[in-house]
Amino acid sequence: MTRIFIAPSKYIQGSGAMGEIGKYASALGSKALVTGGKRALAVAQGAIESSLGEAAVGMVVEGFRGECSQTEIRRLMGVAKNNGADLVIAVGGGKVIDTGKAVACDLGLPVIIVPTIAATDAPCSALSVIYTDDGVFESYKVTPTNPSCVLVDTAIIAKAPVRTLVSGMGDALATFWEADTCYKSQKPNVLTGGTPPTEVAYMLARLCYDTLLNYGVEAKFSAERKVITPALEKVVEANILLSGLGFESGGLAGAHAIHDGFTALPATHEKYHGEKVAFGTLVQLVMEGRSRKEINEVLNFCKSVGLPTNLKGLDVIDPSEEDIMKVAKFTTAEGMVIHATWFPVTAEMVYAAIWAADAIGS
Repeated sequence: MTRIFIAPSKYIQGSGAMGEIGKYASALGSKALVTGGKRALAVAQGAIESSLGEAAVGMVVEGFRGECSQTEIRRLMGVAKNNGADLVIAVGGGKVIDTGKAVACDLGLPVIIVPTIAATDAPCSALSVIYTDDGVFESYKVTPTNPSCVLVDTAIIAKAPVRTLVSGMGDALATFWEADTCYKSQKPNVLTGGTPPTEVAYMLARLCYDTLLNYGVEAKFSAERKVITPALEKVVEANILLSGLGFESGGLAGAHAIHDGFTALPATHEKYHGEKVAFGTLVQLVMEGRSRKEINEVLNFCKSVGLPTNLKGLDVIDPSEEDIMKVAKFTTAEGMVIHATWFPVTAEMVYAAIWAADAIGS
């Protein structure tokens, strides 16, 4: 058995970090395709353009159309080719980040990730989650390398909607519990090819969890006031770096598979990734037969920061038995990461755990 740990080449975090992007970009290419959503580009494009200009790096800007789908990946690849870009800079949240990684991978280019929200642990990983054009989970795309650079400007993160930071905590909340499942099962990690997790990945996942418990509420208060505090810096690092390293080299399991299953219900499409993962974590703990103390610790944390703890919180109102079985069957399809669990998992087990977790969290 081999143990594998992977990570981005550089991680930069701090207030005003955006002003340094030209220095890092100039070492990777001479002309960048910069893509992001409207809000992300509104808050970051000026600083990026100024810093790239000072470093004599050209740029072409192309708006992201909202979904990390094969259609959008192919479209942005065409823009990069037509404009002679030799570097990709993805600016914004999880879906544009995953799209940027996929575009760079398919073109054989380096990529700089610039999250403007701390809503997911996508920035550091060599993974893109691909959806259909309608937002239904389709597949995981594992890229050969991690991003060349991840640059996080906490002055921008602090001004982002509070819900995005809280969603990031929901995504990061799963990291330790999924890594713990993979540590117990000793099954191959589909993201790295290694087995079992390295000790450092497991401990980073634990540090991520402990950081959330210790600083999550205070960080939310800071974000509500749009100020940078040590608690906010710690939670941003937990959401992006610790969770990114922990999930990728520690492994995914039930929580993220359950998230993917819920994308089969259109009612959940307006909920953020981390919001669905948070409830997925509760379902995972119930399904695995974790102790009441452990379940309550996660449940109480979710309530303290405002993460969903039941189906209603995911906008799944009065679901039918068929609806929940549809989620369960999607979750347990062949190749889904829930099968990293240390025992065989069936759709019936997930179905029961969803209903039980809903009752516990209601």
